[in-house]
Amino acid sequence: MKRIFLASSNITTEPYPVYPLGLAVIAAALTEAGHMVEQFDFLASGESEELLAERITAFVPDYVCVSIRNLDNCDSLTVTAYPEIARRLIEVIRKQSRAPVIIGGPAFSIMPEELLAFTGADYGIVGEGERLLCELIRDLREGKTPPRILRGTGVLPGNEMISPLYSENLIEFYREKSGMINLQTKRGCPHACIYCSYPSLEGAHYRCRDSKSVVDDLERLKAVHGVERVFFTDSVFNDSDGHYLEVVEELIRRDLSLRWCCYMRPEGVGRREIALMKRAGLYAVELGTDAASDTTLLALGKGFTFADALEANRACVAERLPCAHFVMFGGPGETMATVTEGLRNLDQLEHTVVFAFSGIRILPGTPLLARAVRDRVLAEGASLRDSVYYMSPDVDAEAMNDIILTAFRGRRDRIFPPSEGQERLSIMYRFGYRGLLWDSLIRFPKELPC
Repeated sequence: MKRIFLASSNITTEPYPVYPLGLAVIAAALTEAGHMVEQFDFLASGESEELLAERITAFVPDYVCVSIRNLDNCDSLTVTAYPEIARRLIEVIRKQSRAPVIIGGPAFSIMPEELLAFTGADYGIVGEGERLLCELIRDLREGKTPPRILRGTGVLPGNEMISPLYSENLIEFYREKSGMINLQTKRGCPHACIYCSYPSLEGAHYRCRDSKSVVDDLERLKAVHGVERVFFTDSVFNDSDGHYLEVVEELIRRDLSLRWCCYMRPEGVGRREIALMKRAGLYAVELGTDAASDTTLLALGKGFTFADALEANRACVAERLPCAHFVMFGGPGETMATVTEGLRNLDQLEHTVVFAFSGIRILPGTPLLARAVRDRVLAEGASLRDSVYYMSPDVDAEAMNDIILTAFRGRRDRIFPPSEGQERLSIMYRFGYRGLLWDSLIRFPKELPC
């Protein structure tokens, strides 16, 4: 048995604080392997380096694991980078312990060599860590010399994904701060959006957990921790194979009276499915619409049209289900004409919230990187650790942002720039609101057309 200290370096609260689910899954795997585990969340600590030092000193770990969830906040107008925080935490850890430091998490998996060198960690885990981390610690314990960066030969099947080991203290913090705890029903994504890292991080196919196991986790969250609201963090909840409906039906069968929300793709979902999900406790949905015109949707590889997004919105409105659309302007194919067209299209989305972003973060290993080099937005071989955004050569970014601001001005249900949304949500938080918060910005009329 080894003593293993797990630390989440994430401090982002945009759009709301998110429970470190990966930490809980790794904690479960290590505990199942017979190790003693301590979980530490830098955000929940009040971003206290002193508390981290105290916890490290008291625990006396054999190994320390640090996760990096995000590279930045994905807002080109007010960029906040996060790898520096992980590096600073590792410096604090080094002063308190001689234990090897192992780094992982989604951000690390996106650019492992660069972040291993930048943070000064001893080892790194690329991809899903449940199995790899246990194997690394076994090899180190046996005196072997593993590579500094471990990469799995594949991804875990859905039936091998284990239930998270939640921390009671962290659950209390996130219930207070966001009102929600996270859970995955599946991993992977088969879609080919050119900017997205999900397929490389989780695999290009859905790997679904057994629906009964998912609802077992939800049942425990409610019975043991008193959790009443959950966010499903699947890349896409409404998979085309219909696994999500199995989860929904199991929720209805057990009648847990939990409220939940999720990310959905605005395609292949109609009023019947929305009604069923709402019956199972769905109270709001975030739609990955991502662009506002068919030209830019096609260029992003979305695989659906704006008419699909409009139809999904109508289904939500018909069932009086709050929904939000997230759209990015300035991507490949964007022109000043498509910006104007996109804003006209967004005007058709009634009784919903729209969050708009300017530019698209360029990530290693994505087709957007090659497009950025081809369009001379980015020099070939340039570092992507610091935030770099794609902005179409055919738009004037400043003029585009002004047009969006003008179109959204005076509307409580239209958010741009993203920092304005954070300011609004912070005010609502101070008034005692919890959860998504944006859902309270929607007002449905007393009567809606059938």
